[in-house]
Amino acid sequence: MIHTLLKNEIFGFVKTEVDVHTLGVTTIANLLKDCGYKSFISPEDVSVAVEDIKKVNNYSCLKRWILGNGISRLGFSYRLDPREAKDYFCRLFEILKSDNMLVDNGGPLRDIFFAGLPDACVMVQRELGKGITVFPGDETPSQSLRMLGVPECDLPKDIKESSEYDRMRYDFAKSLIEREEYRCQISNDHLGYEEAGTQKDLFVKRLQYCRSKGTLPLIRAHVGPYNPDRVQAVKEFLSWEKELASTHLLDILSIGTSQLTQSMFGESWDGFPNGGGVPVNSEIEYRMIHDAASPMLVRTYAGTKNILDMAKMHERALNIAWHALSFWWFCEIDGRGKNTVLDNLKEHIDAIRYIASTHKPFEPNVPHHFAFRGADDITYIISAYLASKMAKMLGIKDLILQNMLNTPKYTSGIQDLAKSRAMLRLVKELEDSNFKVHLQTRTGLDYFSPDLSKAKIQLASATAMMDDIDPNNVYSPEIIHVVSYSEAVRLATPPIIIDSIKITLNAIKEYRKYRNLGKVENMAYSREVSDRAESMYTEAKAAISILEKGIDKLYSPEGLYMVFKEGFFPVPYLLDPEKKFTKATNWNTAIRNGGIKVVDEKGKVIDTCDRYKMILS
Repeated sequence: MIHTLLKNEIFGFVKTEVDVHTLGVTTIANLLKDCGYKSFISPEDVSVAVEDIKKVNNYSCLKRWILGNGISRLGFSYRLDPREAKDYFCRLFEILKSDNMLVDNGGPLRDIFFAGLPDACVMVQRELGKGITVFPGDETPSQSLRMLGVPECDLPKDIKESSEYDRMRYDFAKSLIEREEYRCQISNDHLGYEEAGTQKDLFVKRLQYCRSKGTLPLIRAHVGPYNPDRVQAVKEFLSWEKELASTHLLDILSIGTSQLTQSMFGESWDGFPNGGGVPVNSEIEYRMIHDAASPMLVRTYAGTKNILDMAKMHERALNIAWHALSFWWFCEIDGRGKNTVLDNLKEHIDAIRYIASTHKPFEPNVPHHFAFRGADDITYIISAYLASKMAKMLGIKDLILQNMLNTPKYTSGIQDLAKSRAMLRLVKELEDSNFKVHLQTRTGLDYFSPDLSKAKIQLASATAMMDDIDPNNVYSPEIIHVVSYSEAVRLATPPIIIDSIKITLNAIKEYRKYRNLGKVENMAYSREVSDRAESMYTEAKAAISILEKGIDKLYSPEGLYMVFKEGFFPVPYLLDPEKKFTKATNWNTAIRNGGIKVVDEKGKVIDTCDRYKMILS
């Protein structure tokens, strides 16, 4: 029933009250606004009404809202249970059709579309036919707008430019995957130094060797089978390790430990569900894992309590490649541990002092956790900087700077690139003869399509972007955390992990070749990316200066706690049932110009420095 989109048409977006996933709805509404189209998001009474639309009063409520706002394009979003989603939408469609609300029956609605999980989209089209446009969630902003019928001439300049960059990388990646040359990708020379694979092997030694040989990046992958039998799960993991080690493709094995390993290590687990991940529960098992991994280096999650003792044990048992701590996270606010935020900061900072004494690298596992909870792009950058500077002050000499791309996945490629450059530039300003920053980049957790063929293309495309962060630096990125293409569908087994690494290495090699031949644009010279990066860098640097002057002992557990508690870092999607952090959750964020910004109640962007001054006053 799709009809050509007219310039004066108005969109209406309906979601149920029980589904709290609002980012997709607000994102598309803002994108349409940028294209010159008006839209409305269902108010609370309408959201409640669509949950039981067959009630007379409920349908009347929805109809009044449609007619009262002149809505001619109606979208329905539900990203919870697929069967419920299909039932909600099909009941809504049928009642609108029977009431002659569709344009083919003389009504005002020229199109109805559905957004939900992939399985829900399949069910909807199976029941109502292919004429219903569905959005399974793996669309880019420009693809979403085109699916809604927005003509090319109405797309904003920044979306067109980002779309061209995204399309260029996608076309490159599609060709690469279709040729299947990645299947023949062999390992690089990473093991030619004396200590490789021995008890004396270290991340810094491997990094230095690969820099000298020109064979960067180092490859890290997160690995862990699921088996409800704890002992069998550990045995299976050991066999996975040996399979991965034999390929010499993986440098750093990241153990995907279970939640119980992180929160109840060494205790009795009787009566507690294993959940996913490798259920390691003794130092002996960690030693077995270390021995089976050679010549790979090994790292793992930190604990969520007794953090210093866990770090010491990881040193003893694993000769851990590097330690990672998340400062504000993996505690009461995200359900990963029982520490308060302040106690967590205190434990983490004590642990970092110890890590510095081992001369091992440290990774602040920080900025993407804020992005997961709706934080803006400047918060992403500043949180990384504060954690990095704190680490330097505590004596860390090598810092692994993690940068998760595609988070949220609505971020445009141009914005992602600019945000990455701004963060890298700011943190690298901390470098001196005793402190070095090593970029580790990766794709986002919810980025991949459930269509595995498309997911492989997305992996290669995102890898190309990683090489565009610092394109004139032959050593960048130094580390790639390869997220397997099956992420949206199923657990990655060794064959999938190996395939994903091959795609990544082949994409880096071929993309550099294309750039040198002029077949793809050298993004080092993109004015749009440079301008955005400079703007974010300047805003973040000025905001950091305000924090450093305005918060007493900023670089301390109490100072960093104050940053979070007082709302300098907005997290509108944080679940905070006890209302401990309302100053952080009460800010609103929205997608603007391809990135995430803090906005007021009218949707106007609030400058970070103005907001910080407002909080301090």
